[in-house]
Amino acid sequence: MRKIDAIGIGLGVFAVGGLAYIIFQVAGLDSLEAGIWSQVLLVGGLLGWVATYAYRAMGKNMTYHQQRRDYEEAYLQKRLDELTPEELAKLQAEIEEERTQV
Repeated sequence: MRKIDAIGIGLGVFAVGGLAYIIFQVAGLDSLEAGIWSQVLLVGGLLGWVATYAYRAMGKNMTYHQQRRDYEEAYLQKRLDELTPEELAKLQAEIEEERTQV
């Protein structure tokens, strides 16, 4: 994410908070209650976002982890493609031997 994206998201959050405040006032709440409820919405949204972030981080479903998995798979595939047929047969024999031992 670029800096300008983070700034835009921050400004968007403040704009949504201000819009919620105005909507609550139009709905008939006084300014104090409208402020409280707009803050409740913003804090609830923040807690929801943090919960989804924690879920993704604990499940290792983040961009970094996906990029690392993709890199490792591509690296291993490249190494496998570089093997000669004799080396590949030897590797497959070793794998089968390990499977029968377990």
